[in-house]
Amino acid sequence: MQKRGRNWRKSCLEMEPLDYGSGMDQNAMMETDELIAVDMSDRAVPGSSISKRKAHEFNNANPRGIAHRAFSVFIFNNKNELLVTQRALSKITFPGVWTNSCCSHPLQGMSPDEVDDGVKSFPDFPGVKHAAVRKLRHELGIQSSEVPHSCFRFITKFHYWAADTITYGREAPWGEHEIDYVLFAKCEGDGPTLNINPDEVEDYKFVTAEELKKMMDDSSLLWSPWFIGIMENGGFEWWSDLDEALKAAGSRYCNRDIIFFDPPKEHMGSYNNPSHGRDTGVLTG
Repeated sequence: MQKRGRNWRKSCLEMEPLDYGSGMDQNAMMETDELIAVDMSDRAVPGSSISKRKAHEFNNANPRGIAHRAFSVFIFNNKNELLVTQRALSKITFPGVWTNSCCSHPLQGMSPDEVDDGVKSFPDFPGVKHAAVRKLRHELGIQSSEVPHSCFRFITKFHYWAADTITYGREAPWGEHEIDYVLFAKCEGDGPTLNINPDEVEDYKFVTAEELKKMMDDSSLLWSPWFIGIMENGGFEWWSDLDEALKAAGSRYCNRDIIFFDPPKEHMGSYNNPSHGRDTGVLTG
């Protein structure tokens, strides 16, 4: 791939949401996406500028990469069915795994601004929701008129990490280490109009909770470790009480917690060991 100059990099960082991803492949976005490094309390680390590539590199020196802010969107239709997606086989990290509707990162340098104060912005988190609108359009072709910014409901945050050993083996050079915001949104009718980006999404379907459980029991299907962790730590409960979870204010599920979980053993690389703590890979201000 031809090397780009600083001006091209700067122009990518200042893109409007409608332009995001235009003319870029997975490798280009690895280099140009500037993530938000966070501390254990989900505060943005001052002066930290990390590329998507740097944040997701796992090795002996950085056995859990660098902790950064992310979001997981759950889209429901009027039958309370959940949109689940399979990540494209061409994705660099966790290709081909099934997961929630959309998973990605708020970025620095975007307009509208996607950088929230991880403590003071509770429970609105407008920046993360702007990022969700951007990525729903980029990955699934969902227009903001069908899933607007005001439609999203923040539930909670999860802090997790996982090496992509299923794809690359025990020496996996890639992984995830995120403080992940869970966002729920419900749409009218059978769900929003989809125009799938094949570079991002391989397959998709709307499912009931029982259908999802059967899919998750199917050994022929791969699942993202973050989705498994979310569903095992409240996801099915929130789904079963969706009206409460989707309250504009006062939902009993909406909280300030940051729930930590380690990945399944199959997502631990050769460089991960018991001496590593929750703060491994977490920057400080």
